Amino acid sequence: MTQDPPSLTNADELPGAADGFERLWTPHRMAYVKGERPSKDAGQGCPFCAAPDKEDDEGLIVHRGEHCYVVMNLFPYNPGHLLICPYRHLSLYVDLSEEETAEFTALTKGAIRAMTRAGNPTGYNLGMNQGEVAGAGVAAHLHQHLVPRWTGDANFLPIVAQTKALPQLIEDVRQQLVTAWSDR
Repeated sequence: MTQDPPSLTNADELPGAADGFERLWTPHRMAYVKGERPSKDAGQGCPFCAAPDKEDDEGLIVHRGEHCYVVMNLFPYNPGHLLICPYRHLSLYVDLSEEETAEFTALTKGAIRAMTRAGNPTGYNLGMNQGEVAGAGVAAHLHQHLVPRWTGDANFLPIVAQTKALPQLIEDVRQQLVTAWSDR
């Protein structure tokens, strides 16, 4: 099923009182908004348990380690938004084994190096939310966000429209990162 591309609509063309706002319609986001939330159990309901079972391009995987892997965020804040995940289904950082913790850290460093080579960002946001109350979208499976930032990458859309304009396709960025990762 092919999704229609987002379109801008002038508010003056809509029924009702004009409010001066334009609307960026993104109906494809309803799959995320209304989608089933991952269960607390490992398995098909967890996107971070399912991704490693797919081919790298289908699962959006950038790099695989022994205990952890790096994957593109399907709903990125910026191009190159990566997630570092353990293969094991657990929710808390303190529950990682010593080997998992070491690789989690090493893959975070590797992801920063690869992103720097691939996209030359001027900064990064790095962090994790543990628990739904802390903002974790998939609270049951630990994951760390790495969001590359560029001077001027934020504009009015995220602030007033809760919409992010992304200048690159996710697969194009994944390919650049895979190449940059192997260049080290």
